[in-house]
Amino acid sequence: MSLKLRVFVPPHPLIKHWLGVARDASTPTVLFRSAMTELGRWLTYEATREWLPTMDTEIQTPLANCPATFINPEIPVAVVPVLRAGLSLLEGAQPLLPLAKVYHIGLVRNEETLEASCYLNKLPEQFDPETRVLIPEPMLATGGSSLIVMEELTRRGINPALVRIISVVIAPQALQRLGNAYPELQIYAAAIDEGLNQHGFIVPGLGDAGDRTFGTGGT
Repeated sequence: MSLKLRVFVPPHPLIKHWLGVARDASTPTVLFRSAMTELGRWLTYEATREWLPTMDTEIQTPLANCPATFINPEIPVAVVPVLRAGLSLLEGAQPLLPLAKVYHIGLVRNEETLEASCYLNKLPEQFDPETRVLIPEPMLATGGSSLIVMEELTRRGINPALVRIISVVIAPQALQRLGNAYPELQIYAAAIDEGLNQHGFIVPGLGDAGDRTFGTGGT
């Protein structure tokens, strides 16, 4: 049976609200950062449905015994934010995954070729094959950054079927490339946008999510 990349755009009103705030060019840095944090929170909430490993047990309430379900601490969970813009989504994702380890990977885009290269890699040499991985990456434009991250993860033993990407806006070009390479992958996004302009920016997009998050100028 052939696999096909699955992309989810949750219709939650809070996701729609904070997406609108993030898109608005007049949104100041402090509010943009809050919007990204909230998007990270709600997209992580959606992405972890039926993904986090659980365990069933029995507990004693003040009145009686009853069944209970808890997150299984024996199955590792990792969060791999793509620097630097991925840190904005991490702020919302991390409180929902307090037991997760956070591994940073830094990528920079060549503005001529529009392809990314790695300047920082804090991934371990090998992962437990059962590890669940959440990748916060605000924008999937060409898909080049995500392909690099996925290559590094799978080389270290990660099963692509256990990976979730959370992203605010994504372009069809990225979905095609990721779907061809990793059809088992699942992506959760606030919106699928029209495409890319001549500079490789997503339209209508957010502008430069890193610059807008950290107040360093840019589009």
